[in-house]
Amino acid sequence: MEIPKDYIETNKKTWNNKTDVHIASDFYDNESFLNGKSTLNEIELKLLGDVSGKKILHLQCHFGQDTISLTRLGAKVTGVDLSDKAINKAQEFNQKLGLDAQFICCDIYDLPQHLDEKFDIVFTSYGTIGWLPDVEKWANVISHFLKPGGKLVFADFHPVVWMYDNDFATVFYSYFNIEPIIETYSGTYADQNAEIETHSVCWNHPTSEVLNALIQSGLEINSFNEYDYSPYNCFNETEEFEKGKFRIKHLENKIPMVFSLVATKKQ
Repeated sequence: MEIPKDYIETNKKTWNNKTDVHIASDFYDNESFLNGKSTLNEIELKLLGDVSGKKILHLQCHFGQDTISLTRLGAKVTGVDLSDKAINKAQEFNQKLGLDAQFICCDIYDLPQHLDEKFDIVFTSYGTIGWLPDVEKWANVISHFLKPGGKLVFADFHPVVWMYDNDFATVFYSYFNIEPIIETYSGTYADQNAEIETHSVCWNHPTSEVLNALIQSGLEINSFNEYDYSPYNCFNETEEFEKGKFRIKHLENKIPMVFSLVATKKQ
């Protein structure tokens, strides 16, 4: 499979363009966040457990809401993202709140050239690996940064979700990672009416690809869960059937929308 040479620049520009729109959106509710509201969901909080005193590496952190939420729980957190604009905002919020989270701007694959530490937990969540062409390289980066006995906590949208068109009317894309998905999109998931047009290069990674990449990188899968809802109202044709739980209305509980896993680096 040929990877577009300019995919990093294309996607970096997209996330830079999205950052201000996202910060201003009701979706991210940044005012409540700055006033102390945690942005972490029940799914990942259960898997993370007590993080007080733990060193956490947060991959693809956007403008740092979850990174800072983990810091508020007493963890020592380093957030990483491709978007320099997002990282600048994260640092600004961190300073404003008087916290000690660290932030690094780089492509995830290049992180070993920018950081020389080991962590108790690597955390990454929701809309992350689809931006990466090679999950084996991703898994190797995770393994590189985990201490022996350290764990990956990972939650993301299920690859089944990405098979559909935007209105979940037809199966439009392959479940399997057969080619890059190159799209132009008006608006953004956080504000469908925002006057921005973005270009993206993404990949669909089937569950087997993710699990095998982690196993081959020396991690042991401890748990794998699938959920029939999303904790975010970020898709079309949704309904909130319980507080903070969203499904595609006409598909009800028939498809998995999110998966989560915990994996431990072998001693």
